[in-house]
Order: sequence, then structure tokens, then C-alpha cells
Amino acid sequence: MRLPLFACLFTILLTAWNSQADSPDMPLPVPLRQQVDAAIDAVKPALVRIEVVSTQYYEGREWKYQSSGSGVIVTSDGHVVTNHHVAGYATRLKCTLSNKEEIEAELVARDPLTDIAIIRLLPATPREFPIAEFGDSDAVRVGDSVLAMGSPLSLSQSVTMGIVSNSELVLPDWISRGGSLREDGEDVGALVRWIGHDAQIFPGNSGGPLVNLEGRIIGINEISLGLGGAIPGNLVRDSLDELIAEGRVRRAWIGMTTQPRLASSDLETGVLVSGAVEGSPAATAGFKPGDYLLSLHGEEIDVSFAEQVPLFNQLVASLPIGEEIEAVVIRNGEKITLTIVADEREPVAPREQELQQWGISAREMSAIMAKEMKRPNRDGVLITSVRPGGPAGDARPQLQSRDVITSVNGQTVTNIADLRAITEELTMDATEQVPALVGFDRTDESFVTVVRVGLRSLEQPGREVTRAWLPAEAQVITRDVAEQLGDRNMRGFRVTKVYSGTTAERAGLQVGDLIRAVDGLNLEASAPEDYEELPTLVRQYRIGTEAEFAIERDGERKTLTIELIESPRQSREMPKYEDKNFEFTARDISFFDKADARWEESTVGVLVEEVKSGSWAALGNLGVRDLILEVNGERTPTVEHLERAMNTITEEQPGSVVFKVLRGIYTQFVELEPQWEPAA
Repeated sequence: MRLPLFACLFTILLTAWNSQADSPDMPLPVPLRQQVDAAIDAVKPALVRIEVVSTQYYEGREWKYQSSGSGVIVTSDGHVVTNHHVAGYATRLKCTLSNKEEIEAELVARDPLTDIAIIRLLPATPREFPIAEFGDSDAVRVGDSVLAMGSPLSLSQSVTMGIVSNSELVLPDWISRGGSLREDGEDVGALVRWIGHDAQIFPGNSGGPLVNLEGRIIGINEISLGLGGAIPGNLVRDSLDELIAEGRVRRAWIGMTTQPRLASSDLETGVLVSGAVEGSPAATAGFKPGDYLLSLHGEEIDVSFAEQVPLFNQLVASLPIGEEIEAVVIRNGEKITLTIVADEREPVAPREQELQQWGISAREMSAIMAKEMKRPNRDGVLITSVRPGGPAGDARPQLQSRDVITSVNGQTVTNIADLRAITEELTMDATEQVPALVGFDRTDESFVTVVRVGLRSLEQPGREVTRAWLPAEAQVITRDVAEQLGDRNMRGFRVTKVYSGTTAERAGLQVGDLIRAVDGLNLEASAPEDYEELPTLVRQYRIGTEAEFAIERDGERKTLTIELIESPRQSREMPKYEDKNFEFTARDISFFDKADARWEESTVGVLVEEVKSGSWAALGNLGVRDLILEVNGERTPTVEHLERAMNTITEEQPGSVVFKVLRGIYTQFVELEPQWEPAA
């Protein structure tokens, strides 16, 4: 299961920075103190703590998890800038303002390439919000004092202070090669050259602003690698309007790979062309590996070290799309002018989706993914994970991650919409899983398999044969126990529990009694493996029969006449209910549940047996062994009542569902807040 990629930002205290200070209690110089106060006053009203319910995909399922981050309001109608890794996968957002007011929010735009997301506050009544202004991040210099502002560890807003240590921070190759700073397949460092600073930051500060002493945003805090790293404010501001208006940023793509000039090159300008993707604008224009690109669209190029790479990539991304552009290269010592027409850049990795009736998560392929997988086109559905024991996982051969579904029952599958439509047609009115012949590609081989498509119905347990039963529990009197009791030849059972209100209790059987014989038949149990002797003997009687039990109690021998009653249903026999929306399973309670939990005889409810990790039920803190008493105020004494209540909830799709549960000796209310799929 994917976790947030960046451990980012921020501390709980306002920390004084002073190069001479050895004591943490040393106050700031008065002029600096005044500047800090003014900067905090300018930005703090616009600070936002963000509580996020996000989705990720693992083992063929959509998993929900909670996290938190920071943000800053940048428009008076409530648009908030934060990190993509904070809110880019959000299905539910709640924001806390600096005055502790809580407001719901929605995801407006996501830009994984710069790790930026825009969310919008949704107050009950439209209003204007305080905003923070952007400063000029290009003017930032090493040694400038800065403030990191946000909500570390989901705590209240806080401020730390430090200095800019590097105004053009890039990641070393060993981190970049590992791909650790990627969002949706995008290399964040391709465009971003971070502002490095030493203001303390912790997880939860991600998305909070880095502020200069004029109280203006110069960056959005993102990474913590010893030093903190902030996305330059100018990079954010340049795309802000487009993200708000269009929900995305249009960027150019030419399909060229480059690297800094080789140390052996005698050129003083240019960037080394290492390759051009087949069929890309760069390949069509005639770029070849080994070319040195000197100018592009009238801009001179100079990339001799890693810190210059993001600036070149920013230039490429800003090229006009669909227009002819001149590029000057040196090839074998000769200058050549090439003409290139940039395409619009598409996302590297389309969003994942869960396909429950297949037991998979999947996505469509982008053009670049199809090329990397060496496929002739982007048709098909790419499997990203498979649920163990689900339809795809049970197929033989089973479907696997990175397989591409190309057909179902002879119908071509071009994209996820095709697969969903075919699935709906297959399973319409079906009461059981439906077998389908599925064509799929795995690397360079083409396979077929049979997948039984559909949600498997929960099998209700069968009723076991009832037998006569002694309403008590007992342990074998082992040889060691017998010896300690003073008679090494003693055989039989010691009573460990007598069920309340039963014939055994009414007959006077007590915990500690030693059962030596039944109806004159001596018991021979003397080892742990003999534990079935007494139950097996009792089961041979007819239900309702009375039997005489020879017992010893405190050294005295007695005979008790006990009616043998019908054995209660075991927990494994009780009717069950499985909720596929909230992903939990519950069952009716048994005689033994009541006895073990020592519930009153009048206690009724439905016992939770399973809560799937990453589900809405798990997110809302519904727990295994919770006894569900009510759902949205409706009593649920049996699974039949629970199913009826949950069916109503599915139809009405409320924003929250409240379970009243008995947890141990305490009654609690568990609130689940699902994100329902929009109606088709």
C-alpha cells in the first residue's frame, strides 16, 4: 500500500535563529523580532491545516487512509495551495483555519510534476477569506532569514525560523535514480529546483508556506532531507491561474532526453542530447544522440551542471504547442538548424481505478507507458494489482500485475470504459459469478484465461447436527494434576465453567468439581489428548435425558442429576452479513458469545467478525468484536435487520453513517463518512 512519499515539514515551537546564540532561550534582536511578528501576522490568518482521506490501490482493492498536511489560502474565494502528495489522492478533505474553524474542502486541481495541488474551501455560506501574497522567489539569496509555517504532526499552526542554505537545491543522482521523489510516475525534480533552508520541519508541514520577513510566500514546503526543501513560489504562481481555471497545466512535450555537457566537451554552451523517443516531435525533427542543443525557440541553452537541468526543462515545458520552433544544434562540429513542433504533454500515469467484480485495480496506458512497455499502441487495460482469492486471482492462468487485458468473450477492450460496459452486460441479472474468456498480454506473449466475473455471494454456514450437551466446560485431570490433588490414580475431568441459568447450574454443578463417572461409567481421561472423552459420552444420550454425574468436591463424593440439553449453535453456524460498500462482515451472536462476554440475556446485536484494512469501516474505526446495536438510530438485533438498514443506506447514500456499538463494557458511536460513487 502506498504511503505519502515525502516526510515533510515543521516544528511546534517558534525557534530563534541567531548565528551567535548558544542558548535556545536567547531572545531575537528587537528589529528582527518585529519583522518576524509582522511576517507571522501577515500570513497566519491564511494558514490551513488539512485532514485528508486519500485512496491508494493495493492487492486489487482501493485502500483509504488518513493523513494530514498544511496549506495556505491564496484567493479570497478560498483556493488553497498545498502539495500533491498531501491532497492529490484525496477523496475527502477537511480544513482547520487559524481561528480553529473547520470547513470541508474539495480537490480542484493536481499537478504531480511540481507536487502541487489546489483545493477549495466550501463554507456553508460563501464569504471572503484572508489570503497570503506571493513574493519573488527568484530574489531569494543564501543567508536570507525565512519562516516555515504549517501544522506539524497535525498539530495547531506553528512557525520555525531558519536561513536559506541553498537557493537552487537539486537532488543527488543516487536519490533521483531510486525514483523516490516521484508522484504518479512524474519526476518532481525535473522541473523543481528547491529552496533549501534549515527551518525545522516535520511530517505534516508538507504544503505549508515558506515565508520571507516581508510576510510573503517564497515557497511551498515539500521535502525534509536534513535540510528542508520548498518548491519556489514563482513556479507555483506561474501555474496557479491555469490550475484553478482548467484543473491542469498545459505543457509542451518534445520527447527529447538530455544531460549536462560531458566533461570532455570543449563547448562552453549547450546541452547534450542523449536521445529522442521514437515517434516523438524530437525524433521527427531529426535530433540524434550526441547532438549538442545550443538554442531553442531563440533562447540560448547552457547546461553544464545538474542545477541547470530544471531550468532547461522549464523552458521546454513552456514552448508553444503545435507551432514550428527552430532549434540549433552542433553535430560533428557543424551547426544545424532543426524545426520542431511540440506536442501537448500528457500525464505519465493515468489514475488507477478499482474493478471490484474482477478483483483488480487497473489503469489505462499513456502513450509513454505504451512505448516503455513496447506495445504497438495504448489499447487495453493495464492491471496494477490483483486481489488474492478474487476472480482474476483465482483464474488459471491467473491475471497478474502489469498484464494488459485486451479482450473479453471476443469483444475488444480498448480502455476501462469498455471493460466496465462489458462487465455490466455480463453480470446484469446474474445471481452467481459469470465465466468469461479473457485475452491478455504479458510482456511479449498473448494468453487467454477464464475469469469468473462478479462478486462472490457470502456463503451462509450450514446448521450442524444438534446433540445432547452438558452446559459446562471441563479440563482433563492429568497425571500431574492428580498427583498434586493427592491421588495419582485419579481420572476424569475438572469443571472450569458452568453456564449461567442452565440445567447444570440448577443441578448444583460448580467450578472445581471433579467429574469421575457418568451413570456409573468411570471416566478414564488422564492426558490432554483425552479432552473429547466426556463430550463424546454425553453426545450419545438423547436430548432431554437426565444423567447421574459422580463428582468429588472438597474431598467429598456426591452424585448430581443433570438434564442434558440440546447443544447451542456454535459461532461458526450463525447467519452472516457482508457489506461490500464499507467492507466489513458481521454475524448474529451465539449462546457462547453471550457467555464469553458475560452479556445480559437481553443483549441483542450483530457481532463484527472482519473489517478489511483500508476500508471505510476501518477508516471510521469500526472494530472486530464490536457489537452493532443500531445503525443511524435503527436497532439491529439480527443480521436480517442490519442488512435491511444497510440496503436503505446504499439507496439514500448519506454523507455519514453512525453505528452505535458495544465495545467491551463501553457503548460508543462510530461515524463512517463514505465517498459514494456518482450515479451513472
